[in-house]
Amino acid sequence: MADVLRRVLALLAVLQTGRAFSGDELAARLDVTPRTLRRDVDRLRGYGYPVETQPGPGGYYRLAAGRAMPPLLLDDDEAIATLLGLATLAAIGDATEGGVDDAATRAYGKVDQYLPKRLRPRAAALRESLETTPTRAPSTSAGTLSTLADAIHHEHVVTFDYTAATGVTSTRRVEPHRQLHLNLRWYLLAFDTGRDDWRVFRTDRITGLRELSLRFTRRPLPAGTGIDYLRQGLAKDRRRVVLTIDAPVTAVADAFTYQDVELAAVAGDRTRAVLSLDSWHWLLPSLAFLDADFTVHEPAEFAAACRRFGARLRQ
Repeated sequence: MADVLRRVLALLAVLQTGRAFSGDELAARLDVTPRTLRRDVDRLRGYGYPVETQPGPGGYYRLAAGRAMPPLLLDDDEAIATLLGLATLAAIGDATEGGVDDAATRAYGKVDQYLPKRLRPRAAALRESLETTPTRAPSTSAGTLSTLADAIHHEHVVTFDYTAATGVTSTRRVEPHRQLHLNLRWYLLAFDTGRDDWRVFRTDRITGLRELSLRFTRRPLPAGTGIDYLRQGLAKDRRRVVLTIDAPVTAVADAFTYQDVELAAVAGDRTRAVLSLDSWHWLLPSLAFLDADFTVHEPAEFAAACRRFGARLRQ
């Protein structure tokens, strides 16, 4: 019976990806015969999971979105990953009531009731052994994220009051397209109908959000991805900096934890780093912690400034 349960859980995990799978593909992935696969699909249906089947050439198995889905089943690794994810999210924010971090804290304490008995001691041991460092960041309302997700899905216009970094508040009417997460901040990428242009809004600065019934036609994004567009905006007053550091990627990643940096390993256990900065001074703290030689390839004035600084230190 244990083998049957493991097979059915494995089948459910594959189907929950949302893809449609041919019978041959599923049988090969799960290492079972077509006959066993059909029996396990029938078992899933018996548990209440709506598995759709299309027979014949081009046929498939797919898990349909049912109105009354049974509780989500997680394997051991997925359950532990869920706890770790909630613990990490709970540590990021300022614990504002209604914030995502506050919701994660509450959910972290409720997961046990959904775990099988054999996993509860392991989850308890994880809780006892785990400490997370609180990271100061603006809390974002879970309700705001949920409302924006619905509006994006249904292509509904939204209105809200937005407080800019200057403290000035304005009322916006936008077509929401993407929710973005970068450097511990949540953003909304939207087409602002009042400005007739694309805008990025910090989600924690949005209040009075309302989803309207007015539909909009989805537009092509202004960049390859929403994150690309956000980075372009954040870097508009910065310079592209390229350097090679005589240290492995893992060490460089640790040193540049709070920088939005692209890293690539190069020959000789060295690392190529690309980032955007408004001043060469921001390089120094991270490089000082590495205690490794480095070469600034661009911009030339950053390289010259680092050489002058090094000369002063040698005096």
